[in-house]
Amino acid sequence: MSITPLAAVPSAHRTAPGFRGRIGRDARSGHYAVPHRYRLHLSTACPDGLRLAIGHHLLGLHGSCPVTFLPAVPDCPGGGHAALRPLYEASAHHYTGPALAPVLSDDWSGRIVSTHAPEILRDLDRFPGDGRPSLYPRGTESEIEAVERLCAEGIQEAAQRAGRADADPAERAAALDLLLDTLGRLERYLAGEEYLVDGRLTAGDLELWVSLVQLDTVHRYHLDASAVHRIAGHPALWAHARRLAAHPAFGTHLDLDGIARRHHGHCQGLEAAGAAVQILDWTRHASR
Repeated sequence: MSITPLAAVPSAHRTAPGFRGRIGRDARSGHYAVPHRYRLHLSTACPDGLRLAIGHHLLGLHGSCPVTFLPAVPDCPGGGHAALRPLYEASAHHYTGPALAPVLSDDWSGRIVSTHAPEILRDLDRFPGDGRPSLYPRGTESEIEAVERLCAEGIQEAAQRAGRADADPAERAAALDLLLDTLGRLERYLAGEEYLVDGRLTAGDLELWVSLVQLDTVHRYHLDASAVHRIAGHPALWAHARRLAAHPAFGTHLDLDGIARRHHGHCQGLEAAGAAVQILDWTRHASR
């Protein structure tokens, strides 16, 4: 994908997590990529958890890095998962914050390696494997990062601002314009290409797919029907989403009921007319 127009998008600023250990390529890193040492803890109702579940599946790490799937809605007062509390308490003295997912833990020490999803996915990509494809092929890193920034700011954040009931109408309109411009740029590219980067399935496609899932299953509930119809008017983009939904690594991890329960548990906004305008029938297209 030509990233020249995308590279101008500034970096997204996500909330800094509490643990950001990295898995290196050898023993000198402290945490090195060895089978049967690490474990993922995630909820596929969460966008970060869904990204990691798909990436883990694509990388074929089922036997070497097990996954513990968590409930869609956190079960601790104030947020967090009770099952993760021992890991947090072992990793930070007198820890009193919420035990949030996703988590990559070290079974050898019983402690947390990282809670930072983008770095976890990159580190999983370092695990040894014979003949498996890489989610971050050498030489494509900057292009994939540009796609990730574009999705974070031009789709996820723009859609959230466009649907804020307490925002100024001009601010909502500007956010919707940014969202539609972003979708239009991706539409023009995907009209002639099967994948976003280097002609193959990479983390860029994974990022876009999860962003489109959130757009259709969460954000559209806070947009008016006209806006959702305009969002839906990108046939190549949504055809790309349908194709990936039919891929076992994507469709098998799509928990629509869990996403809905998580959304209703967290959302403080008002539902708009767009709620009735579903863009994709995800259940029909998802592989099971």
